[in-house]
Amino acid sequence: MRKSERLFQLVNLLRGRRTAITAEQLSDVMEVSVRTIYRDIQALALSGVPVDGEAGIGYILRPGYQLPPLMFDFDEMQALLLGARMVEAWTDPDLAAGAKRAVQKIRAVLPEPLLIQADRQAYRVPTLSPQQQLGETHRTIRRACEQQQILKLHYTDAADNKSERRIWPLGMFFWGDRWTLVAWCEIRQDYRNFRFDRAISVEITDEYYPVDAERNLEHYIEMMKKLYSEQPDSGEN
Repeated sequence: MRKSERLFQLVNLLRGRRTAITAEQLSDVMEVSVRTIYRDIQALALSGVPVDGEAGIGYILRPGYQLPPLMFDFDEMQALLLGARMVEAWTDPDLAAGAKRAVQKIRAVLPEPLLIQADRQAYRVPTLSPQQQLGETHRTIRRACEQQQILKLHYTDAADNKSERRIWPLGMFFWGDRWTLVAWCEIRQDYRNFRFDRAISVEITDEYYPVDAERNLEHYIEMMKKLYSEQPDSGEN
């Protein structure tokens, strides 16, 4: 852990306490030496953070102290802005609006040099019309996943066969050019993957699917990991 991250964690630990905490207790929580805690406390005090206390007794943060605005380096700023633009372009209207608000908040705390770099960022995320058309479908599926509600799905498969399903929406995967939904299909009594762009219609029911140890996203992922790990190596020697 970098020193800046450690100091940030230390301030948050002190902010969350009403009584003093000893250097030994802090070292146990942060998994560093007591000597490191002493040095970090001194560094905080020198930077103006109002830490009261002393070695052997304990430390406490003076009431009313607020952390200064979180600052980003160039790579962090690029990653956040790029991620927000991808969400805005490739998800649903609600998340797109949230991404715009997040970008505004990020830009509000950037110093002038980083703000200039942000405006010159080389990355561009085109908003393609097929993705925009899928926005409502995406929103419906996302809400059903979050609320664990059963979906009625009218679907067309790769062979142009149409079907109606009742599914338990478990998780969404983005593959670069398309989104897919992993769900438990009540008809097949098994996991199935559905492409968003092949959905004729999706409708959230007022029914909730139960928590099930063998019908959830983590179980599905573990099954896939096991399946691929058991496949023979096809490489030539």
